[in-house]
Amino acid sequence: MALPRLALTAGEPAGVGPELIARLAASPFPADLVAIGDASLMARAAATCGLPIDIETYDGTPRVARARSTLRVIEIPLRARETPGHPDPRNAFHVLNALARAADGCLAGEFDALVTAPVQKSVINDAGEAFSGHTEFFAQRAGCETVMMLASPELRVALATTHLPLSKVPAAITRESLARTLRIVHAELVGKFAIASPRIAVLGLNPHAGEGGHLGREEIETLLPVIEGLRAQGIDLLGPLPADTAFVPAQRAHYDAVLAMYHDQALPVLKSEAFDRTVNITLGLPFIRTSVDHGTALDLAGSGQADPSSLFAAARMAVELTGRQRARIGAASRS
Repeated sequence: MALPRLALTAGEPAGVGPELIARLAASPFPADLVAIGDASLMARAAATCGLPIDIETYDGTPRVARARSTLRVIEIPLRARETPGHPDPRNAFHVLNALARAADGCLAGEFDALVTAPVQKSVINDAGEAFSGHTEFFAQRAGCETVMMLASPELRVALATTHLPLSKVPAAITRESLARTLRIVHAELVGKFAIASPRIAVLGLNPHAGEGGHLGREEIETLLPVIEGLRAQGIDLLGPLPADTAFVPAQRAHYDAVLAMYHDQALPVLKSEAFDRTVNITLGLPFIRTSVDHGTALDLAGSGQADPSSLFAAARMAVELTGRQRARIGAASRS
């Protein structure tokens, strides 16, 4: 059987992404690794890390084995040579073109999954391109609704809103958007994670989940009607739960995933516990996409010292999800 083929994007050329990919390629990782980017950049990143990497031009042929320290590359040339630690807006379009090529390849079935290294969103916006994140980019490219989830071995956290100013969060959480998000999370826990009857804890928006309306009415007017309506449709939901107690061990035993209302409501808990083992997963896409849970680490770029643990975790999760997907397809073809 052919190895799972992972498309890899290095993200910001002046960040640590290229070095992380070089370390993955230097390992005996059991997947066909295809980097989408500048081959010379990859070679320089490997040299920075002191790693001998054999870079090959990607020709589309399947691989049943991969020699250690090999990396296939689809060439997307840089607009300007990188200076580690100092992003150049001229390379914003290199980054976006790599993401587009990776997404299109996944949509066409060319790749089994996509693993992304971090981008520098501010530089892309400085170049004149509106960009709020990978999740939103891939949702637009695929023409679908998506949900951001971060998962560690101990905890899964999905987000009702992603990269929004806090002042805009309440208005962004409507009954329609919340119901859509919860349906996606439920379906993906069943499909991607093979949890037959997933239990989802829904956090309140306000402190103490609104304190019966005294600290806000969003729980009463928006969250509860959606939760009760979806429960009636057979989706197992808890909440709305106060965020300050939802993550204690006694509560965790009662759910398989958490839906937080905004980015910083739950992610600090997850990252403080398992920063190097947490994976960003985009739910709702018609393909598998995982990513690191950290930024570009410009202060470490060019040092060869960046910790690749999160990228390894993202690649392992991509292979795991690919295996489940192949098993489902195989079971369906036999039935």
